[in-house]
Amino acid sequence: MKPLRFPAVLLRERPGCPSRSGSGFTLIELMVVMVLIALLLTIAVPRYFSTIDTGKASVQRQNVSAIRDAIDKYYGDIGKYPETLQDLVDKKYLRSVPVDPISGKTDWVVIPPTDPNLTGVYDIRSSVKPPDGGTNASGS
Repeated sequence: MKPLRFPAVLLRERPGCPSRSGSGFTLIELMVVMVLIALLLTIAVPRYFSTIDTGKASVQRQNVSAIRDAIDKYYGDIGKYPETLQDLVDKKYLRSVPVDPISGKTDWVVIPPTDPNLTGVYDIRSSVKPPDGGTNASGS
């Protein structure tokens, strides 16, 4: 006995059922994709923000190092410490006072010399703690 063959048109379009051409997605498929994207974001976003914080701390350390180097060169050339950080810029030891990337300002805390005979800017440190809760660029 021969199997019955139906025309392809009858197999695709049945009365009472919408035609399905395969060009769209079902609600279940869309939900699965959205759940997978949300899962990947929950893994990636915290790592992204911790990388941003690590970068800011690294830039802060570099800025403190550049300012300390300029203070040392100023003291070596002139024989006294600068009165303000702006003196380093005026005498061309720095192009500008670097910005603290964590606070977003140039509000460095100035540390005076320990010798009572000297005045000026002996050292600096950041005015805020780094976001990771560790020590700031000056180690305090």
